[in-house]
Amino acid sequence: MPSKIYECISKISESIMANKDYLTELDREIGDSDHGINMARGFQAVMEKISPDDSDIGVALKKAGMTLLSKVGGASGPLYGTAYMEAGKIMIGKTELLPEDMKAIFEAAISGIQKRGHAVRGEKTMLDAIIPASEAYSAKISEGSDMISAFEAACSSAREGVEYTKTIIATKGRASYLGERSIGHQDPGATSAALTLEAIRDYMKGK
Repeated sequence: MPSKIYECISKISESIMANKDYLTELDREIGDSDHGINMARGFQAVMEKISPDDSDIGVALKKAGMTLLSKVGGASGPLYGTAYMEAGKIMIGKTELLPEDMKAIFEAAISGIQKRGHAVRGEKTMLDAIIPASEAYSAKISEGSDMISAFEAACSSAREGVEYTKTIIATKGRASYLGERSIGHQDPGATSAALTLEAIRDYMKGK
């Protein structure tokens, strides 16, 4: 039987593959028209790299991160790759994901993305989805909610973050060249981040 982390990453991969054209279309409006294509190629490579026998969450996440770093082009590869690798570092040796572990994963991923991309919230990037998701998740866990309920809140906040990116000017990446013309378009990276979180939520609910 495949490990839980393998099944979860598989779910993420399926979502990215299913939304490849959608993500590429979003990127066509304000970027290089390749976000969906690159992400799909990256996750196809991830599924070839990780094994159903990989029960160590940290090992699987680090493998995924290294693969995304090498296979996904543009800005997304280094950012997603770093997020997965930083999350992997703190999960080495663990085979079960506890509520506090997920909180730490959010924090590690965000820190890695910020350092790698020299980005902050409000610049029309994936952070505009991930940071509010992390805050919502942590708040729910602190209130005593179960992990699935907390992740539901995280996904809702991520989607609100995606909508927020439509209202702001891009200051990072190719989209920044458009200046005020980037207003009205949602960020592809924030969208793929929201899709990733929703895939994790769906996996949890399925279990």
